[in-house]
This record gives sequence, structure tokens and C-alpha cells, in this order.
Amino acid sequence: MDIGNRIKEYRNAHNLNQEELADKVLVSRQTVSNWENNKYYPDIKSITLLCDIFNISIEELVNEDLEEMNKLVKESELKNFNKLSTIFTIELVVMIISAYPLSKYTGKIGCIIWVILMAITLYTALIIEKYKKKYDIQTYKEIITFCNSKSLSRDDKNQEIGKRPYQKILLSIISGLITILVMTIMKLLLG
Repeated sequence: MDIGNRIKEYRNAHNLNQEELADKVLVSRQTVSNWENNKYYPDIKSITLLCDIFNISIEELVNEDLEEMNKLVKESELKNFNKLSTIFTIELVVMIISAYPLSKYTGKIGCIIWVILMAITLYTALIIEKYKKKYDIQTYKEIITFCNSKSLSRDDKNQEIGKRPYQKILLSIISGLITILVMTIMKLLLG
């Protein structure tokens, strides 16, 4: 991907520093720096703002990257990624279901086993998120559909939003907290 160099060239051509461009695109200066160093790819909203500021078309800004984006999006849908997602779901269900029986029938050892299950589940979630972040899958899908004069359907948008980095980790933490709450209530009720 070479969008970082193009953003930097257009920014310099318009006599803007990173801070000024960041203010116009409503992001931080660090975000602009990350774009220019190709650490992150701008989302579709930022790309459209950049194009308005630089008075260019989206194709001029991202066209050279479209082929590579298509390739990465296709790679992202490999069986390995789907397999990891399935494993994560199974781990999450096992973690939730096993909390009470482990603590009730095996005591402290059961609690230790449950904590290990939770750690494994969180680790799987981190692997999935690193994969998605590495390939910037959600951003690429939005850009590709936008450049093809389409928009993502409501279901596709919801699916992509559901893939945001923090959500699965947050879901794991919330599930763990709910499980602990349920265990505590069950212990109090059953004595």
C-alpha cells in the first residue's frame, strides 16, 4: 500500500503540516503520521475528507491500492480465519457454561481451571483482532464497495462493525464478569 506517500505529497502540495491536515480531517496529528508512514489505512470517511481537501477523486488517492486491497480481502476470508472465529465462540460458550460446575464441584482447582479457560479465550480473541488489524479488512471492504459505486448493505455494515477490534475482547470481558456474577448469586442461593 502506498497511500501514505500520496497523502504526504498532497499535504505538502497544499502547504499543510500534519497538525493542520489533522484538524481538517478531524483526527489527531498522530493519526495523520500513522497514515503517512503506512502504519494504518484511513477509513472511508477520512478518505472522502482527504479527497475534498486535496480536490481529487477517491480513485486518484487509492486506485493503486485497490488491487492489493481486493487480494487482502479475499485472503482474509480464508478457512483459517473462520476456524479461529469458531474456536473463539466455542471457547466463550465453554467458559460461561463451566464456571459454576467447576467452582461448585472442584473448589479452588475449578476456579483455577476456569481462569485458564478465560485466558485462553482472551488469547484467541487477541489473535483474531491482530489478524483483522494487520489486514485492515473492514476499511478495505468499505473502500472497494465505495469505489465500485456501491455501498455496503445494512447487514454488511453491521457485520463489519461487529469486527471492530475492541468488541470481541470487550465481549469476552463482559461474559467473564457475567459468569462471575452468576456464580456468586448461585453460591449465595445454594449456600
